[in-house]
Amino acid sequence: MVRLDRISTGTGDRGTTSLADGSRVAKNSPRVCAYGTVDELNSLIGVVLLEELPENIDKELRRIQNDLFDLGSDLATPPGARGKDRIPYLKAHQVGRLEASIAAGASRVEPAMGFILPGGRPAAAHLHFARAVARRAEREVLTLIDSGEVAVNPLCLTYLNRLSDLCFVWARQCNGEGREDILWQPGQNR
Repeated sequence: MVRLDRISTGTGDRGTTSLADGSRVAKNSPRVCAYGTVDELNSLIGVVLLEELPENIDKELRRIQNDLFDLGSDLATPPGARGKDRIPYLKAHQVGRLEASIAAGASRVEPAMGFILPGGRPAAAHLHFARAVARRAEREVLTLIDSGEVAVNPLCLTYLNRLSDLCFVWARQCNGEGREDILWQPGQNR
């Protein structure tokens, strides 16, 4: 268990931060941007958990918060920090749980009859927001991969992709099994 004796150290005052192995990088590096957005997503899920949610969603979101910490740990740990053959924190079974939840949630809602706008009930609106942040985290992990700076656990991209899909399905479920979804009306404001 990590013990945090001091919160404010002043070591980041010059625009750098420590990675899991103690090495320092710029706070705007692709790596820090990627795991920072994962942290933002995790915080937003904490906001979603303030809403009234179906029990299955509440329980799974708490597990997802831990998964996101695993994912962020993968991004914050440089290669070689835990040995040459470091084992990633994020595992395939965690992606599998998301896929099972997508299937279960999708079975509870009618097929969408058009593009759905973010909104509806508060829980649904927050889940739509989480979906958008998950997509941004996915793009930032891809930027990190494309930078060639570091090898990234490929499950990070897959997990974020599935999580955004799951947030969409759950938003529809929170909108009364999709009955209170807000549909896009093309050209309505012309």
